[in-house]
Amino acid sequence: MDAAALRARQAPIKDRYRSNPEAAYVTLRANGRLDDQNIACKVETGRALAVAGLHPATGGTGLELCSGDMLLEALVACAGVTLMAVATGLEIPLKSGTISAEGDLDFRGTLGVDKDAPVGFAQIRLFFDLETEAPQEKLDQLLKLTERYCVVYQTIRNGPPLEVRLRSKRA
Repeated sequence: MDAAALRARQAPIKDRYRSNPEAAYVTLRANGRLDDQNIACKVETGRALAVAGLHPATGGTGLELCSGDMLLEALVACAGVTLMAVATGLEIPLKSGTISAEGDLDFRGTLGVDKDAPVGFAQIRLFFDLETEAPQEKLDQLLKLTERYCVVYQTIRNGPPLEVRLRSKRA
């Protein structure tokens, strides 16, 4: 897809959102079901069933997906798509590229071994390795706009309010 095709595809959507801002609000959903045989959760991905379980550092087998890995994968996916859309819009030619993320965890926190150890990622690093002839100022703009428009990056970076509720049914 080139810049003109991307603009043509997005123009009516942007016009609709300008004239009707409420139309831009969409609720995304994710659903999972507890696995009754293992310490795991079966997550519906829309394409397949992903089975998430304990990371091997917390006693998992390594056969199930780790939700921490899935978070990093979502960041890589969103950042990669956003970068491609921005590069297309700015007409920055990319010959090839890879996106990777890594995050540091102290599993003492999540296992309750040390109450002072944090639960969750202490740091996340996102890397873009691109093969391109674009000048550095264009690449700086590409990175700035990718950061600005990547939903998962902005969500992690800004930490929106999170509401948690437990709803129970009596068995």
